[in-house]
Amino acid sequence: MLEQYYPILVLVGIALVLAAVFMILSRVLGPYRPNTNKLNPYESGMDPVGEAKDRYSIAFYLVAMEFIVFDLEVVFIYPWAVRFTELGTGTFMAMFIFIIVLFIGLVYTLKKGTLDWDMKHIKHKATHQ
Repeated sequence: MLEQYYPILVLVGIALVLAAVFMILSRVLGPYRPNTNKLNPYESGMDPVGEAKDRYSIAFYLVAMEFIVFDLEVVFIYPWAVRFTELGTGTFMAMFIFIIVLFIGLVYTLKKGTLDWDMKHIKHKATHQ
């Protein structure tokens, strides 16, 4: 019964061994010249400001939710698109409604300014609400 899993175990073993070998080879053969700039934390090209426990803007979470929603959209649309000709009108209408709901959500988040990363605009908008 477990014989059918041997190829998978062999593949996982090979992947783990190769990963370890490549990490060791890069450390042994590659240049290692640490300096203060390389050892500083890197955060999207900006110098880190404040402490790590500071709160993030809600815009970060809204963008993350948009990413997840549109990933799920792709997960649902690809299988439907593959079998599009075999499915009926009801499935087409359900997918059309699904896409419309996602589009309305995108328009809503765009109007909220989640993709507007201009810090002056965000600060100005936050003080006037």
